[in-house]
Amino acid sequence: MFRLNPALWERCARGHWRLPLLIIVAILNYTKHHTFSMNHPVERKMRLADKVAIITGGASGIGKATALLFVKEGAKVAIADINDEGGRSVIEEIRARGGDALFVHADVTKMDDAKAMVEKTVERFGRLDILFNDVGVGCGTNILDLQESEWDRVFDLNLKSIYVCSKYAIQAMMRSGGGSIVNISSIGGLVSATYTGPAFAASKGGIVNMTRSMAIHYARKGIRVNCVCPGTIRTPMTEDWLAGIWKDPMQKAEFLANYPMGRIGDAMDIAYAVLFLSCDEASWITGAILPVDGGYTAQ
Repeated sequence: MFRLNPALWERCARGHWRLPLLIIVAILNYTKHHTFSMNHPVERKMRLADKVAIITGGASGIGKATALLFVKEGAKVAIADINDEGGRSVIEEIRARGGDALFVHADVTKMDDAKAMVEKTVERFGRLDILFNDVGVGCGTNILDLQESEWDRVFDLNLKSIYVCSKYAIQAMMRSGGGSIVNISSIGGLVSATYTGPAFAASKGGIVNMTRSMAIHYARKGIRVNCVCPGTIRTPMTEDWLAGIWKDPMQKAEFLANYPMGRIGDAMDIAYAVLFLSCDEASWITGAILPVDGGYTAQ
């Protein structure tokens, strides 16, 4: 055991170094008996070992990043999307990394497709533990210019898809003894901004309270329901929009000034938040609305 020189201890004890020294001694004694090296790596249980997850919109962006992270953490993943080429590409990447995954072509605004998505997942993997509702679309159109068809499209993709997918996923989770649902909303569902239109804001705000309602209704069934609210995230969906802002250095600086951390997010920032809410470490968290926004909504 590592021991501190008594004379040195006396001198330090008269100052403000007693507690820091105790901590250092404890660390030294711990590391003396616990060797960490590349030859003897620390064993860490994968956070989603033996879990089965469905990720909607998993062919690109946040959904793809989450699918790859889930597989890295031990999950079997079903990716649902209307983008067949992108979805199959993600599946190939997962399998190349030694993971197990399934692609399901599904329009998650339609009952029959959502039902088939869950059925195919359970048929392939035997159960369902996690649903990440990641489908969504942006819309900055103001109320006077907003067409009824655009309003309906935004609500179908952002809000109805969660209702449709959760309806069948919850039934499968109840048969498995419980599970976790993570919905994706936005900071636009919490606060307003000039670049988010009323259809987007209303649909994303609806997701926030829908999440709370679902959480209360199914808590006693062992099903947790939570929500992430991303700030601006760099994805294939936002690339063109961001490129327009980034062309003007002053406009870019003004935009980034909205974020206390001075940057926008990337897909992995959201994927790690979804991972936490999905795994057993969050077993007493339900009905939570988690902004992942670089401090935007803290202002």
